[in-house]
Amino acid sequence: MTKSRTIRHGSRLLALSTASLGLVAAMAMPAAADDQPTRDQLIADCASGEGKCSFNEPKLGEAYLGDFRQVSNSLYNCSTSDATQSMGWADTVGSTDSAGVSVTAGGNIAGLIDLSVTATYSHTWTSSHTENSSLNMTVKPGEVGWISRAQVMQSVSGTWQTHYDNQKWGHYFWFVPDTVTGPAPNGTDGKSNAVTVKTRKMTAAEKSSCSADAKKGQAFVVKR
Repeated sequence: MTKSRTIRHGSRLLALSTASLGLVAAMAMPAAADDQPTRDQLIADCASGEGKCSFNEPKLGEAYLGDFRQVSNSLYNCSTSDATQSMGWADTVGSTDSAGVSVTAGGNIAGLIDLSVTATYSHTWTSSHTENSSLNMTVKPGEVGWISRAQVMQSVSGTWQTHYDNQKWGHYFWFVPDTVTGPAPNGTDGKSNAVTVKTRKMTAAEKSSCSADAKKGQAFVVKR
């Protein structure tokens, strides 16, 4: 019994063909683009369940601290003294695959990755993390302040195996490599989430708006 694989140059999609008597050999012949699925089509079949998929041989990359991003409203200080206020913040960080497509929490794709990572590393993988709290912030006159947060992130690489009950694009099996990047638990590989207050000088237009009666001499909040 032998296996045959067809490799599509550029997309690195692999396929295995079967026959009624089992796996049979077939020469790797060039195929027209229309005869081969796109990466998006295969992933869509995994997500919908049309293809019976698994995420094989997952490899976790080293965790790193992601970029800071604003997670609160902004506090503008049009007064002549420091403005101190408790500001609530909330942050939800999701996952994206190697094509930049969101991996939805609770979806089939996320579940298959979690199943594979759990079996290999004995700990769960989550596609989304939500956190919220509040922080006291002080903004100097003529400045704008807000709260920013950075999430510990980690990538997991592997290969999707898609199995069809009936041949699709001429094969029962297709394979496509993928890397998904998402939030990792705080402290992974010694990296910690970070929350900080950031400030900047008001622009000329923002300073001009401070002369309005409702804002003059006041500190006010603008929703993000």
